[in-house]
Amino acid sequence: MDWPQVLAIVGTNIVLIGVNIALFLWVRTETRADHRALLSWTQQMMNAMQQEMKDFHGRLCAIEEKNKK
Repeated sequence: MDWPQVLAIVGTNIVLIGVNIALFLWVRTETRADHRALLSWTQQMMNAMQQEMKDFHGRLCAIEEKNKK
């Protein structure tokens, strides 16, 4: 085996390792962005449900007051 072949194999492996590291970091970044978006959406849904429950409770109390009289 000649030195140029050895250098080509070693160089290719180094490049592949670098590409794998870059892809790992990119996937990690995208996953974190997706997690933040999902967390935000979930928080908005929870706030909307809580607001709807409060409104429903208020309407229910008003109906009960009307029926008591």
